[in-house]
Amino acid sequence: MNQTSIDPEVLAAAVEGLEARKQRLDAQIAEVRRMLGAGAAKPAAASEAPKGRRKLSAAARKRIAAAQKKRWADHRKRLEEAQKAAAQPVAKKAAPKKAAAKKAAKKVAGRRPKKAVAKAAKQPPVAEAVSA
Repeated sequence: MNQTSIDPEVLAAAVEGLEARKQRLDAQIAEVRRMLGAGAAKPAAASEAPKGRRKLSAAARKRIAAAQKKRWADHRKRLEEAQKAAAQPVAKKAAPKKAAAKKAAKKVAGRRPKKAVAKAAKQPPVAEAVSA
């Protein structure tokens, strides 16, 4: 700007207008902050340096260590029990199934005509017929 051509009265009027505008803006900013609530009214809290790590007392560290050891002992115990259970032989229950299958075969054989039963008894199984 050329300072020689501007009248001092005009400059004073410009300063007054700008200050009035600034006051209106400050009022609007304050109103918005009130609408936001207490959360936005704490700009100083954001500038605080972050705190370091909390220090635990020796007794607290011992309690934590003891609890962790107990958890691991329980875990190992459960693993050991599971391995023992897996190592034990499993009892076979195939015998009752075989007996039930034989009973069912007898029932089916009883329902078939006697001619078909006799014919089936005379014929060799398929595997033997192929090998002969």
